[in-house]
Amino acid sequence: MQETKQLSNAMAPTGGGTARRHLDMQASALMVLFCLALGVQQVAIKMVAADISPLAQIALRSSLAALLVAALAYRQGIRAADLRAHLGPGILVGLGFAAEFVFVAWGLNYTLASHMSVFLYTAPVFAALGLHLLVPGEQLMRRQWVGVGLAFSGMVLAMAPAIDIDNAGDILRGDLLGLLAGLAWAATTLVIRRSSLSEVPPVQTLFYQLAFTGLLLLPATALLGDLGRIQATGAVVASLTFQTLVISLAALLLWFALLRRYFASQLGIFSFLSPVFGVLFGALMLGEPLTTNFLAGGMALLVGLLVVTR
Repeated sequence: MQETKQLSNAMAPTGGGTARRHLDMQASALMVLFCLALGVQQVAIKMVAADISPLAQIALRSSLAALLVAALAYRQGIRAADLRAHLGPGILVGLGFAAEFVFVAWGLNYTLASHMSVFLYTAPVFAALGLHLLVPGEQLMRRQWVGVGLAFSGMVLAMAPAIDIDNAGDILRGDLLGLLAGLAWAATTLVIRRSSLSEVPPVQTLFYQLAFTGLLLLPATALLGDLGRIQATGAVVASLTFQTLVISLAALLLWFALLRRYFASQLGIFSFLSPVFGVLFGALMLGEPLTTNFLAGGMALLVGLLVVTR
């Protein structure tokens, strides 16, 4: 019951001009839950890719979640006039969000889920650099940059699996698409922090992202014929339900709520935990082996997080 109250408080709308805070224990715990949810995302997409394409999964989950978010926004008193008032930056974050998951869906056709996690979660590095240069008050100290470097190095070490040389070309293509996904994610963070979206309710920002993603990807998926090839198995239904309710709705609402209350540069560092969780879920759900470099890299990652956030 106490956890529910804390989550509600963290996601409640706050007034304009809210001062950002350094991370506290509650925010840190909520970020761990957020990263736990995102860590299983690539595994959830990959494990049903034979029955429904990754692009179709993104299109359907975004469209369904957009309808739920629209109802929640209306209940919170957000009307069409409010949406029009911030339409410019809303379009930008919508395009960035759509691009991020197009690159994820496309890349998963070539590379491993663990590789996609590595390159998708380079986003905090790009975002921290952009925030350091563009947003007053988001500058990282020298000690924190050391922590960023240590965490990133630990993440790469933990996620580096052996590559089959016969598939090296495909792996490289998918990895580059994952890197582009990370850049797109970082760009949306910068738009939010540099625009009027930094002070709107989290549900409004999320609606822009989900609605534009659904509007762009559903027609594209239909033209490619992916919608007609969907096999509605129990695993597909379960995966889409999880992706819609947990990833596209609850987790992202929590992220935007935290982004309005705490320094984005410090929140972003916790995203390094997501690929670590992704490897753990891959081992449990896909039978991927754990390696000694994962254990060593995970320890380095955690030390880096402590250096940045202590």
